[in-house]
Amino acid sequence: MASHIVGYPRMGPKRELKFALESFWDGKSSAEELQKVSADLRSSIWKQMADAGIKYIPSNTFSYYDQVLDTTAMLGAVPARYNWNGGEIGFDTYFSMARGNASVPAMEMTKWFDTNYHFIVPELGPDVKFSYASHKAVSEYKEAKSLGIDTVPVLVGPVTYLLLSKPAKGVEKTFPLLSLLDKILPIYKEVIAELKAAGASWIQFDESTLVMDLESHQLEAFTKAYAELESSLSGLNVLVETYFADVPAAAFKTLTTLKGVTAFGFDLVRGTKTLDLIKGGLPSGKYLFAGVVDGRNIWANDLDASLITLHSLEGIVGKDKLVVSTSCSLLHTAVDLVNEPKLDTEIKSWLAFAAQKVVEVNALAKALAGQKDEAFFSANAAAQASRKNSPRVNNEAVQKAAAALKGSDHRRATNVSARLDAQQKKLNLPILPTTTIGSFPQTIELRRVRREYKAKKISEEEYVKAIKEEISKVVKLQEELDIDVLVHGEPERNDMVEYFGEQLSGFAFTANGWVQSYGSRCVKPPIIYGDVSRPNPMTVFWSTAAQSMTKRPMKGMLTGPVTILNWSFVRNDQPRFETCYQIALAIKDEVEDLEKAGINVIQIDEAALREGLPLRKAEHAFYLDWAVHSFRITNVGVQDTTQIHTHMCYSNFNDIIHSIIDMDADVITIENSRSDEKLLSVFREGVKYGAGIGPGVYDIHSPRIPSTEEIADRINKMLAVLETNILWVNPDCGLKTRKYTEVKPALQNMVAAAKLLRTELASAK
Repeated sequence: MASHIVGYPRMGPKRELKFALESFWDGKSSAEELQKVSADLRSSIWKQMADAGIKYIPSNTFSYYDQVLDTTAMLGAVPARYNWNGGEIGFDTYFSMARGNASVPAMEMTKWFDTNYHFIVPELGPDVKFSYASHKAVSEYKEAKSLGIDTVPVLVGPVTYLLLSKPAKGVEKTFPLLSLLDKILPIYKEVIAELKAAGASWIQFDESTLVMDLESHQLEAFTKAYAELESSLSGLNVLVETYFADVPAAAFKTLTTLKGVTAFGFDLVRGTKTLDLIKGGLPSGKYLFAGVVDGRNIWANDLDASLITLHSLEGIVGKDKLVVSTSCSLLHTAVDLVNEPKLDTEIKSWLAFAAQKVVEVNALAKALAGQKDEAFFSANAAAQASRKNSPRVNNEAVQKAAAALKGSDHRRATNVSARLDAQQKKLNLPILPTTTIGSFPQTIELRRVRREYKAKKISEEEYVKAIKEEISKVVKLQEELDIDVLVHGEPERNDMVEYFGEQLSGFAFTANGWVQSYGSRCVKPPIIYGDVSRPNPMTVFWSTAAQSMTKRPMKGMLTGPVTILNWSFVRNDQPRFETCYQIALAIKDEVEDLEKAGINVIQIDEAALREGLPLRKAEHAFYLDWAVHSFRITNVGVQDTTQIHTHMCYSNFNDIIHSIIDMDADVITIENSRSDEKLLSVFREGVKYGAGIGPGVYDIHSPRIPSTEEIADRINKMLAVLETNILWVNPDCGLKTRKYTEVKPALQNMVAAAKLLRTELASAK
């Protein structure tokens, strides 16, 4: 019985790639040094899977930024602004597309389906001259082969690539991206030919858009693409992999009749309904790659339950055609539990990170082949029972409080227009008020202080003194820049979710449970293992200390319940909405304590609300109902004069704008600049928005510093569709990933642009 891994984490167990990338970007190391770190990581990953007994080991899942950008490089689809002159795409062009450079901005970045991973959105049009410009897929296959490991090269499928793209600037928004299929397939054929010549016997196409709601012409594009590739694929075993949701019946029919395809991969964790389609009939003689081990969460697999599922599938496709697999790439989970010596022993027994999931996949494959490891299965069953019955998981008081939420929609009593009037009387802000999103640069010294405090190398008194000094610097800088509503810069927080999770019950934390978000950016999601409550205030001390340093309004900074949920590894033993309501009640307690302490502006970030939207439209309404409700629960009890902000970033919000309005926040700040001001189009189309709104005026994920004129131009575009009295001026997102040498001039230009337009608006009256 064979085993397969869809993909594997790239950063390394100690984030080796992150540090190598940042060293290269800072000019402290060479391209050769970055390539050496990367090659060592790939070698280690391939050998680990081979040693674990995995038969189908993926290659070309490693990336310096993301796999979609890698495909853009492979196809030579470089936007003209990067001045690429052909040939093999090098680091300069590649990273300029990802991060921008001194003269041009980066390409748009958005969420990968409903995960916290991001990808760079291809910009395409009728005039793009495609060419085979990155041989990475072939070179990595050869690299693994030189180590004695035969791999399955993985490519983003041609149709999925086009469906994830957008029309380039200047191209009609209605341009049919699928019309480019005939232009990109010749390059796919070249790649396939080179892989065959190098000795590949399998190839994997990730066609993950097949789980989406697709129209008939989109499904026909899959049929057309693989019919065109059929002769090129002759002699290869071809796996088309899907993940993250059920495959709809029409897509299942299209997929299972594709020409030249010998194997189908399904997510049977998030796509349990696909089981019924498989049982209804899979073409005979085809391989089924059964994704029964969860690639998106960190809970140990219920091996006995998975084995039952696999036995039922074995009866449909036959023993020799069933392959045990992960539900999706393990990119979305942490790397290895071995790196967690301090994690609570009982909780640790309930978990499986990527390295452990590889072992689970192989154990299931061996069990199907009649070589069941009884001791391994017995230990797994004991851990499942321990988790189910642990008193640490269940808190009756929390469950009762959450159950009592039913029957109310938790709306503030006064409408937003009246609240904004009351808040303006108290805050006395100018038109086009300026603010930032929360965090300021996390310096090496600041990280050292937090690290030493955590390691008990400095006292609590020394830590508090150092953090207060940092807050004071951030407050003074904002006052010097003449920003209207201040933030304390979050120097006490390494991560916006981890910080809160550490102070809530029902959460566990790792030392090295890092997961890639984009590029070199890694996050360390908390683990929600039990019922959630707030034992003590979490931010009141720091917020009141910051407010005491200035007469200007100081925002209290919180992470919202939906974002905490979506950016955590969430318990899978109860519905997600129940856990979210519990978190909402905990945040509600904190909001009310901040208000009592004299904080008049409170920001409750919901950066990940859109990210959690199910992939299928039929499931949208239910999710949005409980997600928006959870946000309203957090601030239903505050006075009209307390201004509630929220923040959202790096997703397409246009399709949920009415739900955003339904959140009933007083002010929303939202990513806008990197996505070609796509957000503004909903207001041009007539959506009325009466609350305060701050579409981002510059992209903080690029080191580029925008000019005053550029920012003023962006604000003017906003003023064309939004009322002057509701518009705020702010960056796209928090500033923690930037340097002060970038932040100061950018904010200076932002404030100057706001003042310039205030003057123009005043003189126009």
